[in-house]
Amino acid sequence: MSPRTPWGTYHQIAEALRSRITAGNLAPGDALPSEAALGQEFSVSRTTVRRALAELEAERLIKALPGTGRVVCTAEERNSALADGTSPAQYRRIAADLRERISSGDLAPGDALPSEAALVRQYSVSRGTARQALSELEGTGLVVAIHGKGRFVKGAETTAG
Repeated sequence: MSPRTPWGTYHQIAEALRSRITAGNLAPGDALPSEAALGQEFSVSRTTVRRALAELEAERLIKALPGTGRVVCTAEERNSALADGTSPAQYRRIAADLRERISSGDLAPGDALPSEAALVRQYSVSRGTARQALSELEGTGLVVAIHGKGRFVKGAETTAG
C-alpha cells in the first residue's frame, strides 16, 4: 500500500472520468488523455490511473486500442458487448453480494474472502471481473489484501499498518 495515495482514490478518478463520458465531454470515439496526463491531473501514480481505467474498461465505457490509447466506446459497442451475456456491472453485483455477507456476519472480521478462482466458478465470470469485485471492496476499506495469503474482511487482526 502506498502511503501517498489513499485507498479508493482510483474509484474517485474513475467516477470523474465516467461523469465526463456520461455528460458528453468525452464523446464516443474520443481518445482519453494519456496515463501520464491523467496522473498529473489527479496528482496520482500511473498505477492508480491504470486501476481507474481498468474499472471503466470492465464497465465497457472505454476500450484500449493498440497504438492509439484508450477511447470511449460507442453505444453499439456497449450493446454488442452486452449481447454476449455479460453485464458491465457484474463485478458490482459480486461486490454487493460479498458486502452483504460481511454486513450479515456470514463473513466476520479476519475471515478470508473467496479466492478469485472461486468467484470465477461461482459466478461464471472472467478472472478480471472477479478481481475487480475484490478490488472494489478493498477500495472501500472493507477488505484488506495480504500478499501471498489472500483477501480478508478488515478487522483488528487484519489491519495493515
